[in-house]
Amino acid sequence: MSIKRNFGIIDGKEAYLFTIKNSKGMVAQVSNYGGTLVSLKVQGSNGKFDDVVLGYDTLEDYRKYNYFFGATIGRVANRIGTASFEINGTNYNVAKNEGENHIHGGVVGFDKKVWEEKIGSKDTNNSVELTYLSVDGEEGYPGNLNVSVKFTVSEDNELKIEYNAISDKDTVVNLTNHSYFNLSGQGSGDILKHKVMINADKFTKNNKNSIPTGEIADVKDTPMDFRKLTYVGENISSSYEQIVFGNGYDHNYIINTTGKKLEKAAEAYDEKSGRVMEVYTTKPGVQFYTANFLTGQELGKGGATYNKRDAFCFETQYFPNAINTKNFESPILKAKQNYEHKTIYKFSVR
Repeated sequence: MSIKRNFGIIDGKEAYLFTIKNSKGMVAQVSNYGGTLVSLKVQGSNGKFDDVVLGYDTLEDYRKYNYFFGATIGRVANRIGTASFEINGTNYNVAKNEGENHIHGGVVGFDKKVWEEKIGSKDTNNSVELTYLSVDGEEGYPGNLNVSVKFTVSEDNELKIEYNAISDKDTVVNLTNHSYFNLSGQGSGDILKHKVMINADKFTKNNKNSIPTGEIADVKDTPMDFRKLTYVGENISSSYEQIVFGNGYDHNYIINTTGKKLEKAAEAYDEKSGRVMEVYTTKPGVQFYTANFLTGQELGKGGATYNKRDAFCFETQYFPNAINTKNFESPILKAKQNYEHKTIYKFSVR
C-alpha cells in the first residue's frame, strides 16, 4: 500500500504525504493539501535518481506562497477575463486575483484545500486517489461539484493523473496540474538549455494581460514554433510582442489532435541528465510556461533557491478564457454529466 505520513494540520484537518512508486525506482510524493505533487524522483542516463519538480519542504510554505507548485488547479485553471462569465443567461462574478482577471480558481482554489483520501479505492503502492466537494457558490462558481484526482506511477515510468468531476448544476470546469519541472533536478539552475517540442501548429494569441484575444495564430516563422526540439532559451529574449507580453513563454498551444483520445502534446529533453519527459493528454490545449515570475526570495526543497527560468510547466487544459470566447471549445460541464481528463508525464533517458 502507499506510504502515508503526516504533513501538518490546517483548520483542524490533517494533511498527509503519500508516497507512491514503481519497481524501477521512480517515486512520487503527493499531498492531499492542494492535491499537490510534492516530489517526483526519476532516473537519469547516469543511473542517478533526482527530484525533477519544484516545491517546498514544509506545509506552511505551501500555504504561504502562491506559485502553485505541483498543485491541482480548479475549478478553472488559467485565466478568466474580467473575472466574470455567463451560463444559461445568469452572470457569475469570481475573484479578481490577477489585476482585473481571475486565475487558477480564485483566492482559495483547489490548491489551498485539504482533499480526502478516497475510501474504498484500490489500495496499491503505486497510486493514490483524492476527492473534494466544491460547494455551490464556492469562489463564485455555480453547482456542487464532486471532484476526484488519481495519481499513479506506472511500470512504464509514467506519472498518470486522472481527473473526474460531476456537478448538480451547469458549471465551468477546467482542471490541471501545475508542476514546475526541471529535468536536471530541482534547484539545479535554469532550463534554458532544455529542449522542448510542442505538437502544435497554432497557439492562442494573448493581450498584454495574458488573456487570449480569440485570435488563433500559426507558430510558423515565429519564436512560438516548437514543432521540432528547440532550446527553450533560443528565442526567449525575443522582441516578439507575445514574448514581451508574457515576460517569456506563458501561452496556450493548440495540440494537433485527431479526436478526443490521449494525444502526445509535448516533449522535453535535458542533454545534461539525459532525461526525456513526454506529455500526453485528452484536452485540446497545453500551457507552456517558463517560470517567468520566480524571484529566488524564498527557499525551496533542501534550501534551494528558485529563480526566473529555473523550471517550465506543461499545463494541459481547455483554452484560457474559453468560457468567454465563442470560437474556443467550451469548458461548460452540464449538470449530471461526467468531466473526464487524463494527463501522462512519461519519463525515459536518451
